[in-house]
Amino acid sequence: MSEWQRKSPLEWQAYVNKEVKVTAAEKHEYKGWVLTIDPVSANIVLVNLMENRKVCVSVILGHAVRQVEVVTEGDDEMKEQLAHLFLPEVSKAYGHEELEKRKSSLKTWLETNHIPVTEQGESHRTLCVAGVLTIDPPYGPEDCSSSNEIILSRVQSLIQGHLTAQQ
Repeated sequence: MSEWQRKSPLEWQAYVNKEVKVTAAEKHEYKGWVLTIDPVSANIVLVNLMENRKVCVSVILGHAVRQVEVVTEGDDEMKEQLAHLFLPEVSKAYGHEELEKRKSSLKTWLETNHIPVTEQGESHRTLCVAGVLTIDPPYGPEDCSSSNEIILSRVQSLIQGHLTAQQ
């Protein structure tokens, strides 16, 4: 086991959001910003920000790491940029009235198509389809969840069709 692998997760945490130079087995060198370090395998995920807003991600396997040297400390702007790198684009924010309108429209449409639907939760924000699928705000296909993949896929397709027809 290498010295790198013997470090604790707290020691690895000190490298996150910093630009580092990693020397790996066979004298391979990698440079980039540490996004995260896997606490089980000691694998390092490096990110290099390219021009044209592209991102290059490298994973260096923990067992191959020989040395890690901090090149640059990350400032607040860099930490923020790294933290939001893989988050989805900012989705449209819906007000309470708009969410109620979307829920009501979807519920009515499902009932019209003979699909059993109820409202769940304390504030009745979640729609439940046939007791096996839930739809959370803002009531799009990606807001569905079910352990039955066939039902999930079909209801997501129906909702997508409903939303497309409304536009």
